[in-house]
Amino acid sequence: MKIGVLRSSFDFFHNSGRNLLTMALIALAAYECATLIVEDNLLTLYRVGLVVLGLAAFVAILKDWRKGVYAFVAWIAVEDLIRKYLGNNMIVFFAKDFLALALYLSFFVARRSTFTKLYRPPFLITFLVFFWYCVLQAFNPASTSIFYGLMGLKLCFFYAPLLFVGHALVDSEKELRRFFFFNSVLILTVAAFGIAQSILGHTFLNPEVIQEDIRGLSTLYRVSPITGLVAYRPTSFFVSAGRFQNFLLVSWILALGFGGFLLMRKQTGRLLAFTTVGIVAAASMLTASRGVILWVIASAMVIAPAVIWGASWAGQQRIRVMRAVQRAAVFVAIALTILVGIFPQEVASRLAIYTETLSPSSSKSELGSRSWNYPLQNFVAAFDYPRWPYGYGIGTASLGVQYVARIMHAPPMNVGVESGYGQLVIELGIVGLLLWILLAYAITRSAWRAAKNLKGTVWFPIGLRFSGSSFCWPSQ
Repeated sequence: MKIGVLRSSFDFFHNSGRNLLTMALIALAAYECATLIVEDNLLTLYRVGLVVLGLAAFVAILKDWRKGVYAFVAWIAVEDLIRKYLGNNMIVFFAKDFLALALYLSFFVARRSTFTKLYRPPFLITFLVFFWYCVLQAFNPASTSIFYGLMGLKLCFFYAPLLFVGHALVDSEKELRRFFFFNSVLILTVAAFGIAQSILGHTFLNPEVIQEDIRGLSTLYRVSPITGLVAYRPTSFFVSAGRFQNFLLVSWILALGFGGFLLMRKQTGRLLAFTTVGIVAAASMLTASRGVILWVIASAMVIAPAVIWGASWAGQQRIRVMRAVQRAAVFVAIALTILVGIFPQEVASRLAIYTETLSPSSSKSELGSRSWNYPLQNFVAAFDYPRWPYGYGIGTASLGVQYVARIMHAPPMNVGVESGYGQLVIELGIVGLLLWILLAYAITRSAWRAAKNLKGTVWFPIGLRFSGSSFCWPSQ
């Protein structure tokens, strides 16, 4: 077999016609690249290189859907970085959709050829009810364009098949370890660059001109109300601080679960896993986001006793569980100590914001207003819109409306509130909100049941991690 492959490769490179064609294409590509460099038109050069890279990835995904999963996850992490430097190019924005289509096509063709049944999630019926209700909402007469509905359906359901792909991917412990190691490296990289950006400022990893439609409503800096210390809000690879913060919330739970699993399993890679825990904790502290720091602390306080509860007390597993909790705390303490020792001013500005705005004894405390009054007011504001019983249609208040207005020249809707549940009321009406809550409950319940079935095994930290992620998802 190898001899045949070598022979075919030998014949390919000794075919004069193919050699001439290959050399001509390489020469033409080199000439065009040199011209763009001489003309200082690097933006076009980057776009062409991105297209070539995308086509190569598309072909690779069609050949092996497992590689497609890793390519898709990696692209999600770096997409915003590329989009920032290419001026919010629409091709970059929709590139992940083409990768997802290639992944789905490759996956379902491969599964069909092996006659393997797809995973059937326990919440499938609830999901389908919500899905068809949203399809009807795409044709809501209050929407000024059907493209708002199509964009909303894409945002909510286009990536749902990843559930089946992910279930098929992790079909062995080897594949599970490979997937989590890949994610750990990715998380470590993004979080580390976020820390560097927190120290160096907004000129690092950001173009000179940050477009308003990319940055959104987030501000670059936050000031402590009493001492006046200024803290930069890092974005890392992302286009806004909010996206980076959401990335850290999920990464924190993932890193804790994987580190606990490795330590209980006595397998290599524990240093990488717990280093990721420490780096994510340090990056979370430097976000200058009160929500992030509270979620990180709260989730750690829940996960640590939950892992202890779910462990089997037979043999040496009790010691391993306690060691996992202890090691996570040690790595977090080391990371924070290094930050305080090397960058005391940057840490002080963040701590000032947290203590001055979260401490109940502070005169500028916003703990009550930001945790209850502000979100409640925004949720109630959704009912000020006259169509709250039946909504304005899916996608009319979601992210991406600016692209529909720009590309399809759709009249703007100008509806929305700063509350996730309020947005559901505006788009889908009160029935849509109730169906969403029902779906969130079904997903969380099924995830918890799966984690509970793993109680007493080394797999429980991983199952608990997915259960925790399912709880965070509908609440964002």
